[in-house]
Amino acid sequence: MSSHSQPRRPQGAARPVTVPWFAAARQRETRLTMTTAYDWLWAGLFDEAGVDSILVGDSLGMVVQGHRSTLPVTLDQIIYHAEMVCRGVQRALVVVDLPFLSFQVSPQEAVANAGRILKETGASAVKLEGGVTQARTIQALSDADIPVMAHVGMRPQSVHALGGMGRIQRDQRRLLEDARAAEQAGAFAIVLELIPRSAAAAVTAELQIPTIGIGAGPDCTGQVLVGPDLLGLTDGFHPRFLKRYGDLRNQAISATKEYIREVLDGTFPDEAHSHE
Repeated sequence: MSSHSQPRRPQGAARPVTVPWFAAARQRETRLTMTTAYDWLWAGLFDEAGVDSILVGDSLGMVVQGHRSTLPVTLDQIIYHAEMVCRGVQRALVVVDLPFLSFQVSPQEAVANAGRILKETGASAVKLEGGVTQARTIQALSDADIPVMAHVGMRPQSVHALGGMGRIQRDQRRLLEDARAAEQAGAFAIVLELIPRSAAAAVTAELQIPTIGIGAGPDCTGQVLVGPDLLGLTDGFHPRFLKRYGDLRNQAISATKEYIREVLDGTFPDEAHSHE
């Protein structure tokens, strides 16, 4: 079976979001919006809605592949999904996660892997987890003209070292050190995940680059949510920071039940849905 329908595109769409435009949000006093997507369909819909950036997150390991963490996601898999996302986007800045062990081994390997992502997908930037410990890698990526977004606070790829997912990171001194190191090394933006609002506000005030919060309160430059979470597609995940803007899970189940009922009772397809 196939479908030829495509996400509609607004006429006269705005110019594509660039890394310099995104990075200058603090100076413009502009708030930024970001969501994750993992395929052409949802990327196109989020893009049409007007988000500034789409992250092809290694969260696909959990919300798409059904794993318990992001660790199993491979470089080939993230490239596969990022390529689909880029085909669905006209305006939003596409950022792609560097998966576990694709950047930790050496700065040289990180540059090679990040370069492959940009070459094979059409994305504009990569994201990696870490601050102080990854400063040399961020610098190497920046020196290779590969835009890089950093990620500090709760780092999903460090789930074992941090003692589990979802643990709020409260060491403000460490958070500031990581954020400063990432900025000084050349990161154009930084994700702050699961940290107290006061710490996020302090980090944001300290930096010149945008901060993108998830579970970090309203004082960041922008916010990011996992796409299936904000749409209400996921189940059994209820962190305090998550606001669901839709109930697509229950709508999808209800619609599918109605389809099953009509097929079983013979009312679908009817005359209106049959060819002469």
